[in-house]
Amino acid sequence: MRRILFLLIFGIAGLGVLISLGLWQVQRLAWKEGVLAEIDARIAAEPVSLPQSVSEDGDKYLPVTISGDMEPGEIHVLVSVKQVGAGYRIIQSFSTKDRTILVDRGFVPTTAKQAERLTGPMTVTGNLHWPDEIDSYTPEPDIDDNIWFARDVPNLAAALGAEPILLIARSETDPGITPLPVDTAGIPNDHLQYAITWFGLALVWAAMTGYFLWRNRAPAQSEEQ
Repeated sequence: MRRILFLLIFGIAGLGVLISLGLWQVQRLAWKEGVLAEIDARIAAEPVSLPQSVSEDGDKYLPVTISGDMEPGEIHVLVSVKQVGAGYRIIQSFSTKDRTILVDRGFVPTTAKQAERLTGPMTVTGNLHWPDEIDSYTPEPDIDDNIWFARDVPNLAAALGAEPILLIARSETDPGITPLPVDTAGIPNDHLQYAITWFGLALVWAAMTGYFLWRNRAPAQSEEQ
């Protein structure tokens, strides 16, 4: 009898923990969907002028329109685009009357790496961004071949003589460049899968608890007979 009681208490406790974890992930899912909706709304908002002072916390995803000159020097960041393949993001400096920032103009295939770009006076609309793409596994840039492996904003800015501010264009700046606008597709939202996993484990746990209870009741019933 004690064994059955122990198994019952242990089974209920474990089931409660697993269900609680599943419910927590459901709550996290609702929270994440709200955050993503806010980011989407911020990305799609009407663009404003570039603030004099910007910060990652306050101005990430801020839609901005700038007018000035696209400078001719460029950096190529190696990327892979779904259904297209390998290519390069084209990063250039953009000078207004009083400052110079970085602009991610978009994507070109590897065959267009050395193609001529439109430079000079233009207006660019995009979103400010601080991509977190650098880690201990990121290779050092190949300076000789002008191939970078991440948008390392501080070093990109130093190489191009610009402020460490990156504007990702969402409007076309050159017919040969495909804009890759900022969106929320790359922000992980796996909470539904986590919830299903925890609820699935809870179901398995309940079945196992029932099985062990049945196995331990059978001998007791046989002895009573």
